[in-house]
Amino acid sequence: MKKQFVVVLFLCCIMLSVAAQEKETKLENDSVFRINEISLVVTDLIDGSYQIRYERKLSDHLSVGLGTALKTKKGLVSISGIDRERLKTGDITYSGLKLIPDVRYYLNKTQQYQLDGFYFGAYSKYFYFSSNIYGSYITKESKEYELNMDAKINIFSMGLMVGYKLALSNRFILDFLIIGPGTSHQKYKLENNTELPEEFYEDLNNVLENFSLYDFIQSDFRFDFKDRSTNFSTISFRYGLTIGYTF
Repeated sequence: MKKQFVVVLFLCCIMLSVAAQEKETKLENDSVFRINEISLVVTDLIDGSYQIRYERKLSDHLSVGLGTALKTKKGLVSISGIDRERLKTGDITYSGLKLIPDVRYYLNKTQQYQLDGFYFGAYSKYFYFSSNIYGSYITKESKEYELNMDAKINIFSMGLMVGYKLALSNRFILDFLIIGPGTSHQKYKLENNTELPEEFYEDLNNVLENFSLYDFIQSDFRFDFKDRSTNFSTISFRYGLTIGYTF
């Protein structure tokens, strides 16, 4: 994690230095036609994700964008393991891919250049993650089983967003995604690499009954012995800080 924070600090220092050195007396046409932007989502680095975003302006108000990310197992955000008398697992980490397309509407009266100022819009997100779960399980008859499971996670979300993009110069920007409420449909699939009894899933469901993804977002995990999958819908949200370069 120290490396990630060093990278972010280094990028910020470079951009602020360049922004201070660039002269604001450049011709207006030098920025009028900068309708493309490539950026790095800084806040995703905290969770071990490396998201690059591309945005293109379509008109005076509208733009479309696409973010693609690689999620690694390293990061500050992880799921705490289960620690019950008969069921124990290690902390759960996950990795995979993200795709996040969006459309934005910019308020021209707040703009200094082409892709800046206040905006609102809509987005969708598709996540595909995988995880390995290790631990132990003891039946009511005191028979012990080793846990070695692969988990597949598919999440599709849609929502609205409001943000502000600050122009540091006519090339560099800071994008503050202030709020992005939405809905999320989530599917989880477990694959056993070792033999487990049917009662394991009953106990697992009991343990997960009061589990929440966040303090204010309730989940509804219900696995069964035959299908070993569960899906449910819940609320979701987006926020973030992005560093960008227009061209």
